[in-house]
Amino acid sequence: MDNNTIHLKIDRHDLCVPEGTTVLEAAESVGIDIPTLCHVDLKGTCIKNAPASCRICVVEIEGRKNLAPACSTKCTEGMVVRTSTLRVLNARRVVAELILSDHPNECLTCPKSGECELQKIALKFNIREMPFNGGELSLRKREVTASIVRNMDKCIFCRRCESVCNEVQTVGALGAIRRGFNTTIAPAFDKMMVDSECTYCGQCVAVCPVGALTERDHTNELVKDLSNPDKIVIVQTAPAVRAALGEEFGMPPGTSVTGKMVSALRELGFDYVFDTDFAADLTIMEEGAEIISRLERFLKGDKEVRLPVLTSCCPAWVNFFEHQFPDLIDIPSTARSPQQMFGSIAKSYWAEKMGIPKEKLVVVSIMPCLAKKYECHRPEFSTNGIPDVDYSLSTRELARLIKRANISFEHTPDGEFDLPLGESTGAGVIFGATGGVMEAALRSVYEIYTGRTLAKIDFEQIRGMEGLRHATIDLNGFQLKVGIAHGLGNARKLLDNIRAGKNEYHVIEIMACPGGCIGGGGQPLHHGNSDILKARMKALYDEDAAKPIRKSHENPYIVKLYEEYLGKPLSEKAHSLLHTHYFKR
Repeated sequence: MDNNTIHLKIDRHDLCVPEGTTVLEAAESVGIDIPTLCHVDLKGTCIKNAPASCRICVVEIEGRKNLAPACSTKCTEGMVVRTSTLRVLNARRVVAELILSDHPNECLTCPKSGECELQKIALKFNIREMPFNGGELSLRKREVTASIVRNMDKCIFCRRCESVCNEVQTVGALGAIRRGFNTTIAPAFDKMMVDSECTYCGQCVAVCPVGALTERDHTNELVKDLSNPDKIVIVQTAPAVRAALGEEFGMPPGTSVTGKMVSALRELGFDYVFDTDFAADLTIMEEGAEIISRLERFLKGDKEVRLPVLTSCCPAWVNFFEHQFPDLIDIPSTARSPQQMFGSIAKSYWAEKMGIPKEKLVVVSIMPCLAKKYECHRPEFSTNGIPDVDYSLSTRELARLIKRANISFEHTPDGEFDLPLGESTGAGVIFGATGGVMEAALRSVYEIYTGRTLAKIDFEQIRGMEGLRHATIDLNGFQLKVGIAHGLGNARKLLDNIRAGKNEYHVIEIMACPGGCIGGGGQPLHHGNSDILKARMKALYDEDAAKPIRKSHENPYIVKLYEEYLGKPLSEKAHSLLHTHYFKR
């Protein structure tokens, strides 16, 4: 017998499982469904939230007097497990009834209705009346931020949010405070989220099984604007959205729905449908110029130049370093995110060409990210009180809106983005995957810096799902060292090294969410499933490969924008419209 293998029996199944396997995992391996609320396997992050706090997953183990939680009980040699005895079924039902006794009965208006795991448990156990009486606890709080709605009356203390915030993202914005019936999940010292280190990445929302944490919904606001004849409403769509939106309509993960998405947006009533990929190409022009400028100064021996250059496309990552690494705020690129570059250009260059007053123009973005909602409201991204981007919708919000409008998404014909802000290159598309911003930058930086045409356009050495990756790129004999991190826990490792003077890179790309934007907090729920993320990533690289132009500096409408309006990258006008500054939080 292999010392690392455990033999056991679950119901009618004889199993051999690796040492350390939980009863829940063993049962899942043979297709036995054990319900759970607190457990979530954040695949690809090496984090498993299994605090055994809900006890919905209890099972009967031969030789043990008490029922055992399957999520935290390790399999042992010769164990005999029964998952569906009358004792087990009755205990699970009572646990569910006790949880529901202290849960608001707001299912009709709850934003998580239809996706709520507690609701599904109640249906599964056929709970039709409440034998226990409870009440809302006065010390819990409800808070509405620009990105996230936190309603602790609905919290079931599964602690998934705490695990993903503290162990995966290492932000530390959420934790259990107080004791007994007054226990709640909140920022330290019972602060509000707006006063905490929260980055608004939305990963807590993505794993919450109930309506305790949800995104702030802007669809009703959008419908009002679309119905207003005095408003011109335009929309931009982020690259990662097209690789995941189809999942909300029953399509396999990784189905690219770019054309259907464009047509659906037109049917919803948008006056113009544009592509954030255009602004991603624009971002490469500015960020790439900044990389070259700093490298040239570095090679000339300038002691004042700060390296590495850190990408600045991800607002959750920006929030993270502003709060936790304020001593490093002069290192990231000052280039705005593609969302904000688009809004700035739409309300200046494009609005002027179209003769549309800023006051009448509404810019909406469809993003995979909840931090984008917060980013829209940052005061530096507005002019005379008028925001560059009025508000942002998540991928999930767009799906709900399409369903509300009774649009048959699966049968919608493919449409084309409007010009000029809808034209993009393959480099813009891959922004949605971890490593994509770096690869897009390298395609342009290499050719502009060396004056040579790339023999091979794909930088496959920086692709993948490893949390930390690195590569060395030959630039005319100069060995450019680049690093990539996705997930804020991995970002922290790189920043700690930089702070300690151990940096080995010239340029680093950081994305807050696992997988990059494809795994954003506003995407269809995936619980970190790496197979789903890989499928979404493949969809973006496939679209990139099919593009006739794959380098940002060759986008003809970007070239025209500089010729007609901006002058050149890093010009005074470009800096005022396309760059930003950071704050010590």
